[in-house]
Amino acid sequence: MTMYKEITTFDELLDHEYGPIGNERRNEFEEKAQMFIISEMLKEARKEAKMTQGQLAEKVGTKKSYISKIENGRGNIQLSTLIRIFEKGLNRKIGLTFL
Repeated sequence: MTMYKEITTFDELLDHEYGPIGNERRNEFEEKAQMFIISEMLKEARKEAKMTQGQLAEKVGTKKSYISKIENGRGNIQLSTLIRIFEKGLNRKIGLTFL
């Protein structure tokens, strides 16, 4: 724990554990973190809509296994597909922010 004494922010912790922004290891972590967030948002929105993965897949023209992969953070998803799932399948709008 002594190596963490000087760390006071989450960004400093990420720098310590994964390297600075732009570093390959940090980029990989950030990508996985974003996929996790998307997967959790999808699960929550689907459950709020009281839909099964199969029902959602049918509504947007894909397979249940694909929805499952995305919800479990294992799938690589195109932006157009993500928009279709949320807007057509779940009647939700997506907003993007670039930092």
